[in-house]
Amino acid sequence: MTGASDIDADTAAAASAAPRRRVVVAMSGGVDSSVVAALMKAAGHEVIGITLQLYDHGESTSRAGSCCAGQDIHDARRVAETLGIPHYVLDYERRFAERVIEQFADSYVAGETPIPCVTCNSDIKFGDLLETVFELEADVLATGHYIRRTEGVAGPQLRRAVDCDRDQSYFLFSTTREQLKHLWFPLGDLPKAEVRRIASELALPVAAKPDSQDICFVPTGRYTDIIERLKPGALQPGDIVHVDGRRLGRHGGIINYTIGQRRGLGIPAPEPYYVINLDAERNEVIVGPRDCLKTETVILRGVNWLGDSQLQEAACEGLDIHARVRSTQPPSPATLFADADGRVRVLLGDGIEGVAAGQACVFYSDGGKDARVLGGGFIASTIGKRAHSDLSDMKSGRGENAVDRASAGA
Repeated sequence: MTGASDIDADTAAAASAAPRRRVVVAMSGGVDSSVVAALMKAAGHEVIGITLQLYDHGESTSRAGSCCAGQDIHDARRVAETLGIPHYVLDYERRFAERVIEQFADSYVAGETPIPCVTCNSDIKFGDLLETVFELEADVLATGHYIRRTEGVAGPQLRRAVDCDRDQSYFLFSTTREQLKHLWFPLGDLPKAEVRRIASELALPVAAKPDSQDICFVPTGRYTDIIERLKPGALQPGDIVHVDGRRLGRHGGIINYTIGQRRGLGIPAPEPYYVINLDAERNEVIVGPRDCLKTETVILRGVNWLGDSQLQEAACEGLDIHARVRSTQPPSPATLFADADGRVRVLLGDGIEGVAAGQACVFYSDGGKDARVLGGGFIASTIGKRAHSDLSDMKSGRGENAVDRASAGA
């Protein structure tokens, strides 16, 4: 491997302290996964590179910031040749379309704001790809995610990455205990600058390649184009309604709006209006003042628990945690409840603005840089701080309906 000696001994050792293993590296064609392959090779492992072709790359081949498409496959192959490791491309387009892209479109049409990267990681990369790892009689799958895997008393744990600016724990909360047994994340202890340095010193062909964007399968950057193609009629016009029930204007389709949006509403008013909720059943965009945006409680679905004890045992009377409801926000104090009826909810301290259904609420042991990931779930619905006070006093032609609708999305 050209330049392998340029990787210092400490960095190579940090990649893996385990004995020589057969390691499959998920190579997206970017700098992160390419460095992972290099670190695994330098640590003495038998390395196999696998790249997943996830979507039709016709429009994305030359677009900067895409991944898992034409140019990226070519880049991954070049890196594998540079490192002297075997490389294979697996066609996962159909399963990616059915389980990620279709779900993405369904979620938007339902008035949610989805995060397809979570489903891709848990179902495609850590689900289907792991099956291929086992078929190759490999011991482990290594990826370029910025997160740390540590060993705890009850088994492997997930912790935030050393580089907080690159930490991807928000997108990996649904990784299961069984999957963790076979996963390595060699970049969790490295800052991004160090990863770039290693790639440069090894003269990897992707050393200066830009990072990929989150929604990799949207070639034009307009997600509404994807949704309109998959869900004809999704751009149905409807009413823009104030939280007190007044009809203020018309919209061209709820998929064009997001919770917390202020600009582009086209409604003249003495005070700024914000999107408070998207009512897919009535095809209405609900707007109101900023103080209606603050969410106090989120109700979750699809919860994955990574704590040492059972979830209901740990949180039946409330468990103090730190929660993250957006990837760009640091974890903040919250309380997790797991009710006897199976409902899981999180009380968000003093409340958080602009929380949207479809996003994730991720649980952390604390707010520190070394915090353990305790799991998380998808936000099914929200309850706003004003839901049971101010809104109940509003005069509305629809009476309680206005209150109910605002509290569901505030």
